Amino acid sequence: MAFRAAAVQMCSTVDPVRNAADMARLVRHAASEGAVYVQTPEMTGAIQKNRTGMRAVLKDEAGDIIVKTASELASELGIHLHIGSTAIALDDGKIANRGFLFGPDGKIVSRYDKIHMFDVDLDNGESWRESAVYRPGNEARVVSLPFAEMGFTICYDVRFPALFRAQAIAGAEVMTVPAAFTRQTGEAHWEILLRARAIENGVFVIAAAQAGLHEDGRETFGHSMIVDPWGRVLASAGGTGEAVILADIDVTAVKAAHDKIPNLKNGREFSIEKVSDAAAGGVAP
Repeated sequence: MAFRAAAVQMCSTVDPVRNAADMARLVRHAASEGAVYVQTPEMTGAIQKNRTGMRAVLKDEAGDIIVKTASELASELGIHLHIGSTAIALDDGKIANRGFLFGPDGKIVSRYDKIHMFDVDLDNGESWRESAVYRPGNEARVVSLPFAEMGFTICYDVRFPALFRAQAIAGAEVMTVPAAFTRQTGEAHWEILLRARAIENGVFVIAAAQAGLHEDGRETFGHSMIVDPWGRVLASAGGTGEAVILADIDVTAVKAAHDKIPNLKNGREFSIEKVSDAAAGGVAP
């Protein structure tokens, strides 16, 4: 079955109300172009590195403006709307980096909490400590939609191939990677990682990204992308500012890719033995 997919590229501000309005405008544009599945980036609701500022605008799921707006949009437009993620307040004081998939009736079809936390000090002076604020998820999801079997990840998850492989083995035909990649790491790895995940699993990859210089001073890489199971880039955006990219996805291409390169079913379990070189100080046999 074929369907039209869209990835919405944003440059989210620190204000969830403004971001919700921008999201609605871009999603409506995507739907007007025939998209029945629309994905927004990671942290659609706000890009805010100041923890006090983030907590000042934070809401639980029931009170979140992105969740409310997305539900209304999906119902109004009759589409599947995937909020790549937004920050949701949890009962334990932590925050969930949570993605939502809404059905054409406006109801939540699935949630996904980002599993892998990005904790790093970059050589340009940037420091990210997601684990200090966010509670990681522990459950991967593959959702059966009318047009595809869809798997869910968020941003840094793309660096963990086992997550993608497990979902592909479970039947995922389309993998989603909404993101807010830093400019530095994005320039080096973004396209390579997305194409690699598509090729090694024989799946489509849809990745809506944050792009540009944000109000909080952070800079994200952009280049939202849709990739086919052979690793071909079907659509891509630039590195700054808003964009809507679209591609027609025929999931029969997934079976064709698996037939040509059946690595998912050819995989075997194995053990690892660590061997020391006696000449380099190891133990002689």
